[in-house]
Amino acid sequence: MLLDHYEKPRHQGVLDDADVALPGGNPGCGDVVTVYLKVADDQEHIESATYEGEGCTISMAASSMLLEDVLKSGLTMDQILELDYHEMIDQLGRQVVASRPKCATLGLGTLKAAIRKYQRDRRLERAGVTRPDNGEFVFGEHAAEAARRQ
Repeated sequence: MLLDHYEKPRHQGVLDDADVALPGGNPGCGDVVTVYLKVADDQEHIESATYEGEGCTISMAASSMLLEDVLKSGLTMDQILELDYHEMIDQLGRQVVASRPKCATLGLGTLKAAIRKYQRDRRLERAGVTRPDNGEFVFGEHAAEAARRQ
């Protein structure tokens, strides 16, 4: 199953109209993955998701498998945040990934971080706080002006 997802990855590539794109990496072995999310209109589910990256067979195949499962399952973003790393390792095959658990969970960790970023950014928007491209926060009445400049 891992080899199939590595050789024929699902949901791979840039998602041009993504609501959030977030890179993640495993410094120990050099694996990197960027997760792209497009959130559904209900603001609770993921409409589409893709990834791109470079790394070992386990990290790339696990990212493909994860997004395939998440998109088919219909889980809410909050339910995805509750997914257990150990269950993912069990699904991949504990013996196969025993020496590479960080590689096996890179996609899940990055997906969770992307969801948290999306949710945090929406809370800030509702509070009237925006973050321009330069990363500085803009508060109150100046937020609308900063958003128009972006």
